[in-house]
Amino acid sequence: MAVMTVKRPGAQGRTRVMDVLLAAVLFPLSMVAVSIIHEEHRISIRWQAVVLVGTSCFALVWRRRHPFGVLAVAIVCAVILQALGFREGPLGTSSVIVSVYTVAACTDRRTTWTTAGLTATVLVGAATATDPRTLLSPDNAAMLAWTALPAAVGDGVRSRRAYVAAVEERAEHAERTREQEARQRVAAERMRIARELHDVVTHHIALINAQAGVAVHLVEQRPEHVLTALEGIRDVSQSALDELRVTVSLLRQPDETAAPRDPTPGMSQVPDLLASFERAGLAVKQTLSGEPKPLAPAADLAAYRIVQEALTNVRKHSGVDQARLDLSYLPNRLTITVEDDGPSQPARSDPGSGHGLIGMRERASTVGGRVQAGPRAEGGFTVTAELPLLSGTAEDSAAADADGPTMPKGTTEEGRV
Repeated sequence: MAVMTVKRPGAQGRTRVMDVLLAAVLFPLSMVAVSIIHEEHRISIRWQAVVLVGTSCFALVWRRRHPFGVLAVAIVCAVILQALGFREGPLGTSSVIVSVYTVAACTDRRTTWTTAGLTATVLVGAATATDPRTLLSPDNAAMLAWTALPAAVGDGVRSRRAYVAAVEERAEHAERTREQEARQRVAAERMRIARELHDVVTHHIALINAQAGVAVHLVEQRPEHVLTALEGIRDVSQSALDELRVTVSLLRQPDETAAPRDPTPGMSQVPDLLASFERAGLAVKQTLSGEPKPLAPAADLAAYRIVQEALTNVRKHSGVDQARLDLSYLPNRLTITVEDDGPSQPARSDPGSGHGLIGMRERASTVGGRVQAGPRAEGGFTVTAELPLLSGTAEDSAAADADGPTMPKGTTEEGRV
């Protein structure tokens, strides 16, 4: 059992005034009802009736705060009035009726009907004890009805209030959920754009830096090849500008003219990617196993960016001029492995915290794949990614697990950024 109260700004003062007015109205009506002498067709006001009716009526001012206490006061006064011989009707027991309604409106259904039954039992029992001949009188039947009626009305009011409160709570929850989902979508879009910018800038700037270093070396050793190095820098920088233009166009406002967009990079452009690395001084040996199969657009972009980022890390960190790229097409997945034979690097205190490795892992996870990276036992570094074919969903990735794991055991994402 719990007493339910709803407090709103300014509501407490208004309800207190309403309760005072209710008590002021019920007091004279109840006094008239208990003071009528039907046999003599007159009204006889006695001080006992004034005290008892006044006590029960003005106790209603506290009915919302103490519903059971006010009901007990009303019942005691009604029983004493019956014992003193005062005739009671619906108006005479109005304080009891209002008190039963208050209990029903503030508590649960079981408490409501238990309280109403006990109240009717006490009042009918008191009337019968005063005059045993009235056990089956119409007044006692009316007493039962007038006790059950406020209980039913109060229970209905309570149910209605609970329903309205639940509807309002659901509406507020839905509003909060919509705002939270909107913030999550904005955060996800920002992370996606950040990954694109990181991949584009890191890759192309690394190639430009490598080719600029080659040009500086050629100026002293083989000046006739400087033009080729500068042309490579020009091509890489132009490619970087094009990809940055496409990425930044995502930030344009809807009412602005959309910037022209190039085709989204995918596995079909891997040969051009490897050629750009070769011009920068990194020779990549590619091996292919299995029959190439199409990937979903999101998985195709993720595969391309993973190859790009892994080879960029080789160029930046390994200090070698050769790398290996293995593409293995299985029935349900594509396995990408990038390896180099550079020097072993000590494990970092925070494995896998580099933005490049984090970005590769996030790209793979968004399409239902996974990435692992770490130093090789025989030296160098390896990055292995598994991406689902066809739908690019987590369900395909789960189906791919049935083919057996291809991840190198014991690897961790460390040593690269």
